[in-house]
Amino acid sequence: MTTSKAPAAEFTRSTVKAACPHDCPDTCAMEVTVEQRAGKRVAIKVAGSAAHAPTQGVLCTKVSRYLERTYHPERVLRPLKRVGRKGEGRFEPVSWDAALTDIAQRLQAIAAVDPQRIVPYSYAGTMGLVQGESMAARFFHKLGASFLDRTICATAGAEALNYTLGTRAGTDVERFAESKLIVFWGCNAIASNLHLWSRAQEAKRKGAKLIAIDPYRSLTAEKCHQHIALLPGTDGALALGLMHVLVREGWLDRDYIERHTIGFEPLAQRAREFDPRRVAQLCGISAREVEQLAHDYWHIRPAAIRLNYGMQRAAGGGNAVRAVACLPALAGHWRDPAGGLLLSTSGMFNVDNAALQRPELLAGRRPRTINMSTIGRDLLHADPPIEALTVYNSNPVAVAPQSREVAQGFAREDLFTVVLEHFMTDTADYADYVLPATTQLEHVDVVKPYGHLYMMANNPAIDPVGEALPNTEIFRRLAAKMGFTEPCFRESDDEIAAQAFARVGVTSNYDWQVAKRDGWQRVAVAEHYAPFASGGFPTPSGRCEFYSQTLADMGLDPLPAYVPPHEGPVSRPDLARRYPLAIISPPARNFLNSTFVNVQSLRATEGEPTLDIHPLDANARGIVDGGRVRVFNDRGELRLRARVTDRARPGVVVALSIWWKKLAADGKNANELTSQALTDIGRAPTFYDCLVEVAPAAA
Repeated sequence: MTTSKAPAAEFTRSTVKAACPHDCPDTCAMEVTVEQRAGKRVAIKVAGSAAHAPTQGVLCTKVSRYLERTYHPERVLRPLKRVGRKGEGRFEPVSWDAALTDIAQRLQAIAAVDPQRIVPYSYAGTMGLVQGESMAARFFHKLGASFLDRTICATAGAEALNYTLGTRAGTDVERFAESKLIVFWGCNAIASNLHLWSRAQEAKRKGAKLIAIDPYRSLTAEKCHQHIALLPGTDGALALGLMHVLVREGWLDRDYIERHTIGFEPLAQRAREFDPRRVAQLCGISAREVEQLAHDYWHIRPAAIRLNYGMQRAAGGGNAVRAVACLPALAGHWRDPAGGLLLSTSGMFNVDNAALQRPELLAGRRPRTINMSTIGRDLLHADPPIEALTVYNSNPVAVAPQSREVAQGFAREDLFTVVLEHFMTDTADYADYVLPATTQLEHVDVVKPYGHLYMMANNPAIDPVGEALPNTEIFRRLAAKMGFTEPCFRESDDEIAAQAFARVGVTSNYDWQVAKRDGWQRVAVAEHYAPFASGGFPTPSGRCEFYSQTLADMGLDPLPAYVPPHEGPVSRPDLARRYPLAIISPPARNFLNSTFVNVQSLRATEGEPTLDIHPLDANARGIVDGGRVRVFNDRGELRLRARVTDRARPGVVVALSIWWKKLAADGKNANELTSQALTDIGRAPTFYDCLVEVAPAAA
């Protein structure tokens, strides 16, 4: 018996330039190896681009296994219509034409009464500007649907930066290797910012000092020279304590303060209230740690702070970000490209939202706004009621706070729900229709990063799997079914991508054809870019605003303040007596929000949902390592496997997240316990502002 090789024409190999679309600051450049097999393109390898400076040829563990997502045996490959009760996950295949015809008719009937009863729900399942809010936004603008306030991740920090610095800009990730002090403030870079961590390791080899500020001894904290384990929600107090020492000791760049800031005197007066002893008591750390950190921050230069979004997920999250964002101006660290602060670079990119989203389709209407972080409450109590929900690029039943109420809202039989998805997620189980969407390997996109300075292009490597369609094409076809005739609904994805960035300022060099060819374009700034070395803050005053007149005009505190957690011994002593443990639920290393949870190899690495608890707290409750525990508060409970470890500080328990509820033994995740309370600035969720009690679970 002999085997013959396929003709050469049927078996060719090529490399396609792509970009990671997921909610991560690294936004890696990918190279997808594709084989042409009998007229069909098959992706066989995904790798990081060595030519892209931030990526350096390396992908994270999650995205390096992207083929397991794209070719997953459980991909949704045909439109599905619900045949069981909501939440059961019972569906039958239907044709695209039948699904879209019925969806259009249902939406038209609701819109005839009040289009605001229709709500889009989406976030960063893809960070792409094309497959995110382009054709979808056009569709909902034309319809007159409710606006969605997309707050679930970043708005507290983003708005705080805008009030302080005037924009979301910061230290170039490529310069961190030259820093002498790097402070990871609420940032587990190994899990969520791998390529910045590689720069930090390079800096460490050159003698830099690394400090982690985090309630949890994360993988990153373990590898830093020092770990300051403060209590959740007390970051603002620590930042004000550092200011206290800087002011007291005269460790201030007075020239920079005089030239490039406003409000120093009232800020200094505020800081005088936060002496190290008081800060130590508020934060659950030592006064010595406050003093030493301030000393290092002034004397070790250049110093860069990598601030991340976890620390803003508490009642005072916005003010905490404001306080930390003041520190580089006080100490003069903005002067050096390797100094300053990085929370986000997203303000560097002049996205042409008007071209992408076409707000003129609103025709003068001003629909109401629904906050995505309170979707559970709004599904049950909004007036007028939400009657239809279209979910894309998100999984709210798993990721939105106070999950039990979210599920109750999605379970309403009178709620018409359409979900665009790759898989049958917790949310998809509640849909009336599930429409198969393409993955990043199957469509065109442009990605705006928030951790580096390159506009990223994504070329489709393979044809759509099964009957999957890009989000854009789904909304194009639905617009046609609705009778929308405007030319913008017929634009191709390439035409949309070409309009992604306005050709002004630092994105004046944007050229879609060049970006497609090369995979990326760096914004037009110097190689050794220091955003505020000479001031130039785009605030109303043109200075770093320690004192914000804008906030004062809104009736808010114009200075950074310490706002204690909603749930804690200061704000709620009664609640703290019943539920004495603070719980946080930072990302598990092998998941990204709720993405990748169903990839078997990654889930096997994570094992099962666990709760890290300090030995002192475990012993007081009769909890043993490896035992099952019940974690509960007034909002709900869940059962987890205990890990007794000093990685969790006393008084704090840690549930690495976000698990799909259906893949947990008890059908729940940490959002069973979180609340819909919002932050002081930015209307954002307070996931890490949550009190619980823990007890051994019955066998």
